[in-house]
Amino acid sequence: MTQAPARPKSERRRHDREIFALAVPAFGALVAEPLFVMVDSAIVGHLGTPQLAGLGIAAALLATGVSVFVFLAYATTAAVARRVGAGDLPSAIRQGMDGIWLALLLGLAVIAVTLPTAPWLVEVFGASDTAAPYATTYLRVSSLGIPAMLIVLAATGVLRGLQDTRTPLYVAIAGFTANAVLNVVLVYGAGLGIAGSAWGTVIAQVGMAVAYLFVVVRGARRHGASLRPDAAGIRASAQAGAPLLVRTLSLRAVLMIATGVAARLGDAEVAAHQIILSLWSLMAFALDAIAIAGQAIIGRYLGAGDAEGARRVCRRMVEWGIASGLLLGALIVLARPLFIPLFTDDQTVRDTLLPALLVVALSQPIAGVVFVLDGVLMGAGDGPYLAAAMVVTLVVFAPVALLVPAFGGGLTALWWAMGLMMLVRMVTLWLRMRSGRWVVTGATR
Repeated sequence: MTQAPARPKSERRRHDREIFALAVPAFGALVAEPLFVMVDSAIVGHLGTPQLAGLGIAAALLATGVSVFVFLAYATTAAVARRVGAGDLPSAIRQGMDGIWLALLLGLAVIAVTLPTAPWLVEVFGASDTAAPYATTYLRVSSLGIPAMLIVLAATGVLRGLQDTRTPLYVAIAGFTANAVLNVVLVYGAGLGIAGSAWGTVIAQVGMAVAYLFVVVRGARRHGASLRPDAAGIRASAQAGAPLLVRTLSLRAVLMIATGVAARLGDAEVAAHQIILSLWSLMAFALDAIAIAGQAIIGRYLGAGDAEGARRVCRRMVEWGIASGLLLGALIVLARPLFIPLFTDDQTVRDTLLPALLVVALSQPIAGVVFVLDGVLMGAGDGPYLAAAMVVTLVVFAPVALLVPAFGGGLTALWWAMGLMMLVRMVTLWLRMRSGRWVVTGATR
């Protein structure tokens, strides 16, 4: 990439306003989603330990299953944003509808698999005899809401592509509120127990899907876009999402390997690892919000044929990523005396946690660049490269992490390996950004 010319302050401020306007509501919507499980846990926890254990197992299975399909949001955002940039709103919404139809088909397929296999899945996940019936009940009922969950993902991608991250925030807040109220009413008022919690979540998710569909369908009618399923369009959406599915599965494999290694290190280590993962996920939401802004903005610039504008806003977002990473790293260090006691009173866990947490703090600027460039390349529709880069990262990370116990390393060594993983991701993404090969203009890539 050639040396960037000096940018006037007015342009940087314009980019900053646009990134901020998209990223802040996106962050709120991202944070609202995990609160569903937190509310369910708080309410079900009062029913008893077996019920809470069952919920934990079923929720983990559902989260893993749904996260695999996050490409529905990512691929749809990029495709819709390109058409918005090209000034073709009917085609943009039509593309979004193809993503929604794909989400519905995938959701129905997941239900068909989950309902009969729920007991087996719960058993494989290691549920105890007392927790297994509750986990099976929650998983079977909640699986009925998976089509709605996937429609929410795809419709969120449509609105992000249309440069709207406020509506997803409002829908997420409404869904969270409805879920909390329904859980209390159905679990305690109706006496349905853990099944009531699952039904409350299903109803809330269906309500969110209906709200999204209302917004998208209204836009389709306004711009004369067809709402009927189109086989070619659905197939194109699936093809665009396939590389991102590979990327997501590779990333999930990294996290599973890390957790497996931590479990082999000992109880204190795995407990500390789970605490760090919780914090890491929260920081990831903040950085992912910038990445979401990147998907929407980059796609629009490329769709409009403005290659140089896409490069300039990419550089500005990288600056945002570095600054955000430095800020998050500093917050981890400065606030550790406040939040560590919230997670554990065990001094052994605290002693194990602290040095590993400092490694995480040091790696946050790298993470900031990784998340931003990930979003930029997604917005550019560069899915095949993202898939290949993540597979390379997995191949590098796996042997290093698996050798940690063999060489007597502890949790800190494992998180140095996680830092290496992020460094490899940054290098692969940075090389792609520097090459300029991601800059492909037009309404389609």
